[in-house]
Order: sequence, then structure tokens, then C-alpha cells
Amino acid sequence: MTAPVPVYLDCDPGVDDTVAIAYLLASPAVELVGVGTVSGNTSAAQAARNTLDLLALAGRDDIPVALGAHDHLDHPFSGGAPHVHGDNGVGGIVLPRSDREVDERTAVELLLDLSRTYAGRLHILAIGPLTNIAHALEADPSLPDRIAEVTVMGGAALSPGNITPVAEANIYNDPQAAAALLDADWDVTLVPLDVTLEHTLSEEQRQQFLADDRPFVVAVGQILDHYFDFYLPSYGARTCALHDPLAAAIAAGGVSPSRALQVPVVVDVSQGPGRGQTIADLRGQRTGPRHHEGVRTRLVLDVDDDAAAHLVATILA
Repeated sequence: MTAPVPVYLDCDPGVDDTVAIAYLLASPAVELVGVGTVSGNTSAAQAARNTLDLLALAGRDDIPVALGAHDHLDHPFSGGAPHVHGDNGVGGIVLPRSDREVDERTAVELLLDLSRTYAGRLHILAIGPLTNIAHALEADPSLPDRIAEVTVMGGAALSPGNITPVAEANIYNDPQAAAALLDADWDVTLVPLDVTLEHTLSEEQRQQFLADDRPFVVAVGQILDHYFDFYLPSYGARTCALHDPLAAAIAAGGVSPSRALQVPVVVDVSQGPGRGQTIADLRGQRTGPRHHEGVRTRLVLDVDDDAAAHLVATILA
């Protein structure tokens, strides 16, 4: 049997982050070895508290949780997205408070320590703004040498953005950090809105979580309720897009990309209307997939699998 892949998760829980955490804890293909938080859906501090409480409810107090950046590289944190994720980031659900506090290390220090412990094997899964990763690259430019792969939920190639006409929220919140990550010399899988908006979780599947006999899984179902309300006007039904969970499933190998192109991707870091846009060079693709030689960024545009069914089955197993 292949050993589980060690994963460092950088996140901003966040309802969809919560589902991603549930999946990572349940997947036999990965070992969640550390979590760093960043401001995005909510503040980094609230995200850390949410993560600690979720892990405690899941019986996983062994996983270190470190506090990361509150503000982004060129601007302060602007308050998050309570209309999407609830006032506390987890759909307004009050979780039992863990006795545990954040790790004495910062998120950057935790990531760098894990990169040495699991040198050559550590996988970074970044599902929030990329501020912590940019700070880690600045603190230790050799970090990419010790990382097996980076998976990012972020960007929009052909799809419209979800925070501006062209920009996805994680990239828009810190374009400079995203540019630093994509410029680094490591293998990156980018999971953009093009694919995450096409895969959804149903109300029937949410009810399966609510019917489970484990408090943690039930809490995941409860937390999703607010998120389903937010997505009702977009989809015309109680459902939600699988942004962060899909990136987690791709990182774990549980869901396989059917269309993924090695193409250059640059980020607009201006203050203009294109700020945060991920500009992918998709020219020359009409006659079949065309990968650019020497490019280490893989852009996922479609997946083979029923992602929602896989995620639910893994979490409920």
C-alpha cells in the first residue's frame, strides 16, 4: 500500500474549507500534518479558531494549527465574506470550543518546519488567499526544492470571476502573493472557477451528513446550510459549488482531471479593472491539448469523476 501523502493546508475556513478539511481527514490517500490560516473568508484568527474547533470535534487535536497573515501584501484585510460564509465563517454555527490554542509557530514557520520534516514529499494545498505562501517564499527561497507539489484553489481562465468580472476571490484578495507562488520554481496545479463551479453538492447529499451519527459530520451538514442559501439564486436550487473540496480531492488523487493543460499563467497585480485576473495562455488548443514546454503550472479545466459523490462517500466512510 502506498504511504499517505503528507499535506500542509493553508486555508481560511470558510464553509467550503470546512468540507475540504472533512475530506482530508477522511481520505486514506493523505495525511494532514499541519494547517495554517490566512485572512480571506474571515480573519486569520477566526479561521484558526474555526479550524481548532473543527479538528477537536473530529477527534484530531494532534494536527498543529498555526496563525498566519491577517493583512495581505499590499492592503489590509477588508472584513471577509459574511454574506457567503456567515458572521463567523462557518455558517453562523456555534461549534464546541476546543481547549487547544494555536501553535506557538506562525503559519510560515510551521510550513517551513514541515517542509524540512517531509522534505521532497510535502504537498501544499492552498485554498485561501496566498499571503502565507508568499511570505514563506520570501523567508526561505529554497522552499520549492523541498515541496513535491502545490495545489491551489483559485483563479478563472475562461470563466467569469466571482468577485469582479474577471477575478476569483482568493487571487483577488492578494494578487501579488498569487504571482509570487506562480513565479516560484515548483509544480503547481491550479483549480479555478472553470471547474469548481461545474461541480455541486446537492441538498440530498447535505442531508446525508445531517443523518450521520458523528457530531463532526453533522456539523459539516449544518455549516453548509447558510452556503446553500447563498447559492440558491445562482443555481436555482439548494446546492453549492465545490471550490475548496474539489481542490482537496484533486490534491489527494481521489478525483482525476480529464482536461488539464501545462500553460503559462500570470496574475494581473495592477489596481485597474483586471486586478486579480489569472491570464492563462490558452492559444493553439483547438486541435487538441497543447502543453507548453518547461511550464510547471497545470491548469485544471475539467475532471472525469462525479466529484460530489466521491467527496460524500469519503467523508461518510
